[in-house]
Order: sequence, then C-alpha cells, then structure tokens
Amino acid sequence: MIKYAHVEKWVKEMAAMCQPDHIHWCDGSEAEKAELTKQALKTGELMELNDKKLPGCFLHRTALNDVARTENLTFICTSFQGDAGPTNNWMNPREAYAKAGAIFKGAMKGRTMYVVPFCMGPVGSPFSKIGVELTDSIYVVLNMRIMTRVGEEPLDALGPNGEFTRCLHSKADLDINRRLILHFPEDNTVWSVGSGYGGNVLLGKKSLALRISSVMAQREKWMAEHMLILGVEEPNGHIQYIAAAFPSACGKTNLAMLIPPDGLKSKGYRIWCVGDDIAWMHLETDGRLWGLNPETGFFGVAPGTNCKTNPNAMATVAHDTIFTNVALRPDGTVWWEGHDDAAPKKAIDWTGKPWRPGLKDSNGQPVKAAHPNSRFTAPFLNCPIHSHRHKHHRGLPISAIVFGGRRARLAPLVYQAFDWNHGVFVGASMASERTAAQYGKVGEVRRDPMAMIPFCGYNMADYFGHWLDMGQRVKSPPPIFHVNWFRQDDDGNYLWPGFGENLRIIEWILARSRGEIGAVETPLGLVPRLEDLDMSGLDVPAKAMNELFSIDADAWLAETEDIAAFFDQFGTRMPREMHAQLAALRKRMTAVKEKPAAQTRAAAKKK
Repeated sequence: MIKYAHVEKWVKEMAAMCQPDHIHWCDGSEAEKAELTKQALKTGELMELNDKKLPGCFLHRTALNDVARTENLTFICTSFQGDAGPTNNWMNPREAYAKAGAIFKGAMKGRTMYVVPFCMGPVGSPFSKIGVELTDSIYVVLNMRIMTRVGEEPLDALGPNGEFTRCLHSKADLDINRRLILHFPEDNTVWSVGSGYGGNVLLGKKSLALRISSVMAQREKWMAEHMLILGVEEPNGHIQYIAAAFPSACGKTNLAMLIPPDGLKSKGYRIWCVGDDIAWMHLETDGRLWGLNPETGFFGVAPGTNCKTNPNAMATVAHDTIFTNVALRPDGTVWWEGHDDAAPKKAIDWTGKPWRPGLKDSNGQPVKAAHPNSRFTAPFLNCPIHSHRHKHHRGLPISAIVFGGRRARLAPLVYQAFDWNHGVFVGASMASERTAAQYGKVGEVRRDPMAMIPFCGYNMADYFGHWLDMGQRVKSPPPIFHVNWFRQDDDGNYLWPGFGENLRIIEWILARSRGEIGAVETPLGLVPRLEDLDMSGLDVPAKAMNELFSIDADAWLAETEDIAAFFDQFGTRMPREMHAQLAALRKRMTAVKEKPAAQTRAAAKKK
C-alpha cells in the first residue's frame, strides 16, 4: 500500500511525533472494514445494533464534553492575521504547530495510526482533491469510508508527485483544555487533536472540503460552498438543479431529500438528491456555473428526523449506518426526540445511563434521551432518491442559488435578488438563529454569510470579493434567492408548513430562473404574485400568506444597522459594492415608509 515517497516521508514524520505502536495503511477493502469493525466492537468504540431491524448499523458515543463542532477552538493559521479575517480565530502557524505538537507528542502510544488516503469528489475528476488523514480512531476510519472515497484508488490518482492535503488527527486524552482544530491553508494542512466528534475529526468534510478548499477555490477561480444540490425533474425528463445554503440543522438534509407534497404529485415531478451539505462549483465551457458534491455520504442531525419531516432520510439510515449519541432501546434499535415511535418506556441515553420518559436532572430540567446534536453517518447510495449523476466528473449545471436561515419575524418566505451583486449582498448579510449544531446560545441570532461563517478559511471580505468576481466570470450567472421556512406569527406558530410543501417555492424559483413568470418588486427584492404559487391541496389562510410576505420597513432599517456593524469589522478589505448595496437597501426601505402599505406590493414586474 505504501506507494509514493513524499507520502511515506510525511507519515514517518508524523509517526515520529505521535509514537504509535503500529501503522496501518488503509486499502478501502471490505475485508479491512470487517476487521476494523470487529476491533471497534471489542474496544467498545462501536456497539452493534439489532442486525434484523437495523442491518449493518452501529452506535457510537462521544465523550460528554465532545458533542459538537468546537468553533471556539477552531483556528485558521496564516502568516498574516488579516488573511484569516475577523470572523475566524487566528493563530500564528509557528505557534500553532508548537502548541499542537506538544499535545500530539506521544499521543498515539499504545495505539495504531491509521493512514487513510481519500478523495473528495469523483476520482479522476479535474475538480477533485486528494487528502491523507492519519488518525488513531477506528470510528474516524469507518466514517471516512462512508463520507469519502478511501483506499488505493485515491492514492493511485495522486501519483508520485501529486499535491495532497495533510490531515493529522488524534483523540489524545479528549481533554477539552487540550483540544485544537487547526487549519494551515498556506501548507495545505489540517491538525485536529483532543476530539472524537465527527465535525472536528472527519477532516475531509468541513476542514478540507470547505476551510482549506475555500482558499484553493479563491486562488483557482472556483467556489467551495456549504450548500446542498437538489435536482427537480419534470415528466418530460428535463432536470434543473439548485444549490442552497443553510446553517447546520436548518433543513438542508430535509430539502435535499424532499418528497413532492400530495397537492403537486399530479404534476409528476421527480426529486433527485445530489448532496446535502457541500457543493463545489466551477465555470464550465458553456459559460454556466456547474456544481458537484465532493462527498459520498450524509452526516445528518438525528433529532427531529422522522417519516413526516424526512421519510427519505429514515430509509437512508435503515441499514449500514453509524449512529452517534442517540438513545439505545432494549431491542437493540435506536431512538431520538422527534422519532416516529413514541418514547420507549426505558432506554439507555446517549451518555450510557438508564433513561425513562419524564426523567429530570438535579435542576428539575428534562433529560433528553438523545443529544440534540446526535448524528447519523449513512452512505449516499442508501438514499432512495440519490442522483445517478452524482459521479459526473464535471458536475451538473446550476439553475438557481438559494440562501436561507431561521428568522422568526423578519424575512419573507421567498424573495429574489435584483441581480448577481445584490444576491451576493443578500448572502453576505444572511442571519440565522443558532441551533444545537453550533457553538453558542441556542436561539441567538448571528450573522452567517452564505452559511459559511464557521467554514470560510480566509478573510470573508475577500470571500465576498471572490463571489463578486465569479459573477463577472460566469456568462449566465444563476439567479439568487432567499427563503425562510421558519416565519412565525405573534403566538410563535409557524406560518408555513415546510418540508415537502417547500417544493411549491422551489417550483416558483425554477420558473423564475427560466424567465417564465413575473414577480412583484419590493424594497427587499422580487417576490411571487400569490396567484403564481401552486397551492393545490394546501390550505394556508390568506392572512398567513400575507404575513409570510409582509415586509416591516422599520424592522429592516434596524436590521441594516446590524448589517453595517458586521460589515464594518472588515475595514478597507470589504468590497465597496457591499456598502453600496447596503446603502441602496436603506434608501429603498426609507422610501417605502412614506408610501401607503398597499403600494409595497407594486404592479407585477417581469425581469
């Protein structure tokens, strides 16, 4: 398996620091998978589930202090702090290597170092990237096998002098005070130590595919984005693809695996899932933006997933899945809050303790059976609607780009940006309420441009500039939209049913991308004429529909103050166009305050 001197040299250097007892080069074979699974079961790293009800499935539990991405311990390590920007934690590379190196030193004594060659994207594609992860966790190896293309094939594609991302991971002692996730974009290197949680240690995912690749993308003139890719096929076989960005646990996987609602089934749509989390997009020879999903699996949030919210996800995790931090039922199956089944009368919770419904902690608070950020890792091919075109080496054409997040009051259900630059501003000013998948207080609103705030590997002002530049390069840039499935009334009730019903909004978005229907111009952007939304079989009261598209000028003017404060932190590196777009938004919102409310939905205007 050892094939190339430059890879072997690096492995030996890291092994000299980490001092493992053994080194195993992963070949990606089924025999290797069986042997590693056997070892993980023996050590307790995995627990086998009921093979009749959940064939090929296993349960893993993380340390209690290691249940989500630790953004506060995640650093971008560049020679100049300004290249990391104000939204990233920064550390000088020399300091970072020294600090982490002291923790890595001897961290693998008594353990095996697994060498995992992997490819993000189809092997052989000009847009794929190769990495090698060194880890002392079998859990990581088995998850990487699901999420990426692992083994000899990526190593063969690398060649004797090929460039690869150097990924080093060790659980070490799982001490949160000795935990670091470090990215060195200048060296094409990632070091992660002291964690065993997937978001911190599956280094092909957020680390390579976003933080490191976003830097590569700027340099090489393509885009590495935190986006799903979804295909909508009409009965005549024509398929259009959208790329959509949402913060974690805000519905990306649900949308990526959408099932048409009953009211639209007569139209004969078929939905194809290309990916639920990451999109790499590039300029093709036809002048359009094409995208591919570099992953081969799903690392999804379990709580709230059920046959109503996401039946395709439930089918996806029914076999050959690794569950993390969910509850274990007496029959050897798993459960989480929001599951289809009622809470079991007794279970073992995600911490390994006995659990029953109504159990409370010492402070009188309900004890959850599954952690709010519990996860499943499942193969892409398990998904009943997986796209057979996901292996296309050049990707698929993108017809529309969609941004979204959780805003209970402010943002309407959907609106279209006036043009590409305005769309970049819409993405750059995005905000969403925090979820359990993120570090910080749940429910707090934070700016999350393009859903990339935790994942952009360089100064976000330069990132916005890259988006503006790509708009100039693409001959036919896709229109940009913003959606908000989470608008609430004054009593906290959701106004829109969401889930499969979201196809009604996607249908409008795609019709707009084809230039087939008009829209209403508002100070915020272009919104649907209500008669252009197909509401067949769906009863949403007229009052709720009006509220879904209402625009509160005072609230938006207050929002511009927060946007301005966010933009100001970038100083002179912030593109002038973003400030100009902000000023234009303020001007439009100020003007609308002086008009009668009826005029805020002006005559239909096709653009």
